[in-house]
Amino acid sequence: MDEARLGALSVLLSGAGFGTLGVLGVVAGDAGLSIPTVLFLRFGLATVVLWAVLGARGRLRLLRGRLLAVAVALGAGGYATMSGLYFLGLEFMTAGMVGIVLFTYPVFVVVLAAIFLGEPVGRRRLAALALTLGGVALITGVNPAAADPRGVAVVLVGAVVYAAYITVGRTTLEDVDAPTLTAHVMPAAAATFLGVGLATGSLSAPGGTVAWGAAVGIATLATAVPILAFFVGLSRVDAGPAAILSAAEPVVAVALGAAFLGEPVSAVVAAGGALVVAGVVVVPYR
Repeated sequence: MDEARLGALSVLLSGAGFGTLGVLGVVAGDAGLSIPTVLFLRFGLATVVLWAVLGARGRLRLLRGRLLAVAVALGAGGYATMSGLYFLGLEFMTAGMVGIVLFTYPVFVVVLAAIFLGEPVGRRRLAALALTLGGVALITGVNPAAADPRGVAVVLVGAVVYAAYITVGRTTLEDVDAPTLTAHVMPAAAATFLGVGLATGSLSAPGGTVAWGAAVGIATLATAVPILAFFVGLSRVDAGPAAILSAAEPVVAVALGAAFLGEPVSAVVAAGGALVVAGVVVVPYR
């Protein structure tokens, strides 16, 4: 298998992993866990898992200087900020509308990658972008009446932050391997939500098997594995195609919601999934 194809499969795996977050998040919320608690445990437990794996394999390496500063900024200033803005957007809009506004980020990635990384913007890439965005719009259910201007503004900022995170991550992977970068991004994000939780007094320990199961599932299936897989993929394909391939996330989220939460899947949603798949097939990896 060539490097580009391996990278594309890694990003698709990443999207599938992130797609489990919705179902697991519902379980965690029903178990009484607050948002800062969920996000702190998400990144904190994922850090423990990844550091243990890397340490056992003799691959744990601590970054220093500029690379350490970049990794901390990616975690605390990038990933954590995007996650916080996402949940803030939910205060103003429905989850579906937040999802479609956030998934404008591939547009920003394509633009930033073209400006700062010199990535080409060809017809196939634009076609793939249009197909995936159109599919996500159908899947999440666009409802203009639910587009609160405050929520749109907040989530758009989150989309730009996430696009910058992907673009900077792409350049950073030229100097550091994906597992090492991931091992530094996650604790930085965890520290951010630890601070938020302590400041707001909203941190609480999970109580019971279900709460701990949801927390561990979020940390592994929806965080450690997909973040690592995304960086592995991003080191092998361009930033623009990686963002487009990530459209697998809402497709998986809808499928899992239907399977485990009884959420309906209409013909429109199925058509949206088909468009996303078409976009993934069309996109050039380099």
